[in-house]
Amino acid sequence: MTTTTAGPPAQSAGLDKVVDSPAIAVADIGDGASLAVGGFGLSGNPVALIEALLAQGASELSVVSNNCGVEDFGLGLLLGAGRLAKMTASYVGENKDFERQYLSGELEVELTPQGTLAEKLRAGGSGIAAFYTRAGVGTQVAEGGLPMRYAPDGSVAKASPAKEVRTFGAGGTEAEYVLEEAISCDFALVHAMKGDRYGNLVFNKASRNFSPLAAMAGRVCVAQVEELVEPGQIDPDEVHLPGIYVHRLVYVGRDFEKRIERRTVRQEAGR
Repeated sequence: MTTTTAGPPAQSAGLDKVVDSPAIAVADIGDGASLAVGGFGLSGNPVALIEALLAQGASELSVVSNNCGVEDFGLGLLLGAGRLAKMTASYVGENKDFERQYLSGELEVELTPQGTLAEKLRAGGSGIAAFYTRAGVGTQVAEGGLPMRYAPDGSVAKASPAKEVRTFGAGGTEAEYVLEEAISCDFALVHAMKGDRYGNLVFNKASRNFSPLAAMAGRVCVAQVEELVEPGQIDPDEVHLPGIYVHRLVYVGRDFEKRIERRTVRQEAGR
């Protein structure tokens, strides 16, 4: 996917990958760019980078992420501003604006099984063009026909194509597997708990589910970090994503809102 350049490349010289602000870090993301965005639900959303991209103005974006945030937080900010042309995700149930844009034909949607989506991102970052999986066999994921875009009158304007299915004897038992192509994107946006100046990252709990994989899938990876340390201050055994995958790093600190997507509490005994 072709991107346009807005301003000078936001890239530090040498091994030090720190840039001065989120605005500088996303300055060259152009109209029509494809983005892999980390996070799991609202956990680990790269909020500062998303807000900077919203202010920057890029549109017609194709985004790959586990979900699309909520109406006023995370990727939901870009969605609500009409900046997204396509969303590839595995879960979309918490965003009413997403539902409206999808059903009205404003947004193209590619629904993908969660584990398959994770592996498509990992494969894209590992130089693997495609892989076979059991997930989706015997469903519209493999057979095609899932609505990707609706027409304004409610009819299906674009449906998912059928995918190749082959039989393999993995584990001594023959079974059908569907071919899934890898995902690689122009840019990746991720949030990490800690990072050093060379781009080595440490993620926190659930935010680790998709963020390292999204980072791998971006040809240019931009990471925001809560804590910035010097090279050598992160034990190599603690590194979740090596700096070779990261191109730009922005320190954002810890003083920002962290949303809970759906708060659930348990009644105390006797009440």
